[in-house]
Amino acid sequence: MKHLLRLSDLGEKGIYEVFRLADELGEGKHRDALRGKTAVLFFPSTSLRTRVTFEKGVASLGGHPILFPPETLEKKEELKDVARYLGNWADLIVVRHRDIRLLEELAAHSPCPVINAMTDENHPCEILSDLYALSRIRKDFRSDHYLFCGEEGNIGRTWKEAAGILNLSFVQSCPPGFELDGIKVCYDPDEAAADADIVCTDAWPPERREAFRPWQITSARMEHARPGALLNPCPPFTRGEEVSEDAVASPYFAGYSFKSCLLEVQQAVLLYCMG
Repeated sequence: MKHLLRLSDLGEKGIYEVFRLADELGEGKHRDALRGKTAVLFFPSTSLRTRVTFEKGVASLGGHPILFPPETLEKKEELKDVARYLGNWADLIVVRHRDIRLLEELAAHSPCPVINAMTDENHPCEILSDLYALSRIRKDFRSDHYLFCGEEGNIGRTWKEAAGILNLSFVQSCPPGFELDGIKVCYDPDEAAADADIVCTDAWPPERREAFRPWQITSARMEHARPGALLNPCPPFTRGEEVSEDAVASPYFAGYSFKSCLLEVQQAVLLYCMG
């Protein structure tokens, strides 16, 4: 039994074990792996891709998903008591909640795996699925040059963590004041794009729009990137903000195809954490 709160909980070996399981799931293996198991899911109504793939992922492996809003975990009752009661009936707990400290408290007392489906601190399953997608379509995804255009947020921090674990070439481009700690920053977005194989973006908070507007990824900017470069905006993205309409319509855009394997990756995470 293992928890997944951060990519560092997997490490390099665990990441590749999840990839192996995802490959096997894609081949039709492990069809009844969660038969008789119950997964308790905490998701807000705004969650789309992550909720669908976890809920469908549990059900299609024969398990039984039970869904609650994340506010259910914000009652007066202490989380250690919630975890111990749920342990009577749940085999997995999947949580999307803003505060990672809540997940840490649950995991500290839970007799079953706790999986982070996104916090304000990080989003491990999202980046794990992107890495898996890249491993399937790139000759050597670990030798590619990664560019992240965005502020220091949960997506940027998780890409940074992944880069550290897998020794990826990882550069950020952003206005001054929004840098990830300890990461090389190129303040000229055209110069940054010219050395990129994989361009990743994150949504702009409303109060950052004007500051980040010169960093929008356009089709013209992608044309300066390395041959065969891909654009991978983190969904939900907004056309006309972090990515232009023509960039999304261009051959560089890999957003939809990247997420086609999200179901298998979420299922692989479930199986990995179940042991």
